[in-house]
Amino acid sequence: MNQATLELAPPTTDIADRTGFDIGWDHARHGLVPPAPLLHAGTPVCQGWMAGRAVLGRRAPGTHRTTRQWLQLRLLAWRAGVAFDTRQVTPQHLARIHVTRCPVLRRPLGGTTADPAAPVVERLDPHAGYVAGNLAVIGRLAAQAREGMDLLQAVRHARLAELGGEPVAGLDAAAWWRLAVLRSFVTPLPLHQAARLPLAVLPPAGVRPVNGVQRLQLLVTLQFAAPGWSERTRDIAALLPEHTLRHDFNLFVGALAPRVLEAGANPADLPQALEDAWLHERVQRRWQHFALSLGEAGVESLLAQAGARGPAPPCARHPTPAPGAASRALAAPPRAVRRRTGPPPSVPASRASAHRLHAAR
Repeated sequence: MNQATLELAPPTTDIADRTGFDIGWDHARHGLVPPAPLLHAGTPVCQGWMAGRAVLGRRAPGTHRTTRQWLQLRLLAWRAGVAFDTRQVTPQHLARIHVTRCPVLRRPLGGTTADPAAPVVERLDPHAGYVAGNLAVIGRLAAQAREGMDLLQAVRHARLAELGGEPVAGLDAAAWWRLAVLRSFVTPLPLHQAARLPLAVLPPAGVRPVNGVQRLQLLVTLQFAAPGWSERTRDIAALLPEHTLRHDFNLFVGALAPRVLEAGANPADLPQALEDAWLHERVQRRWQHFALSLGEAGVESLLAQAGARGPAPPCARHPTPAPGAASRALAAPPRAVRRRTGPPPSVPASRASAHRLHAAR
């Protein structure tokens, strides 16, 4: 392919067209074909695909599941006009956040894309784009239940299901709490509101709770993920400046510990046991009293001191962080650099330009 041929096509100023062109190019780079409705020569995706094939040649199809999923998500975002950060959200990132069981309904994921149990990559904050820290994999049924639902509505459904003892809109109280807490991880809240949310679901991989009190909630909860939790929680209590706060914290630990011990010694059962323990009224009451007494400044101070002492123990969804960074271990993953096999040319400005590129191969 002669580089001079590529320069015949002037660059576009339309960001949407540039994005579509890049998506088509990456389909060609991985030896995949875009969906049939986008294969008309005038579409940016088709133009990028044709240019990629002209420059890169025919390639063996990419068979890796996360690569196909990555391209599908980018097409979905492009069609909906939603931002997609390709530096952060890569096939590797999608592999990292992949789960085999829905964290909301706790059912195995699988089946066709239309199946209620099909895995769906959801934006926890639907008003934000596809960026690291805002994505989680849940089942299609759970995704449909949260559609159009904000945090306050999910909390109301959870409380209504608790009071009535029956499912609301097809989900029980625990499932609604898990949906609400997932949304809260990416929703800045005042301390008095965030402290009243149970940790009904552990943060998915790559998700860092934006509220300090929830990060402390998670840090304390993970102390129960391995033997020796009693000593570790005593160490945290020793960091508190007042006897009253230490007493309140110990009362909370005394409420949470029996619920966790009921799960037994099977590590596979521990994440759900930790989540379920938070749905007990006594655990929530003790935590709220402690967190509200500690206050915003006290929460940040305790997070910093506990983080300086060392990492939290490992848990199924939270591998051991680097030493000396327990609180920072809850941070989002580093930004991944997107790699490309050869830079794409400028977007063809017309259908004729696209045909010239294709013919020049």
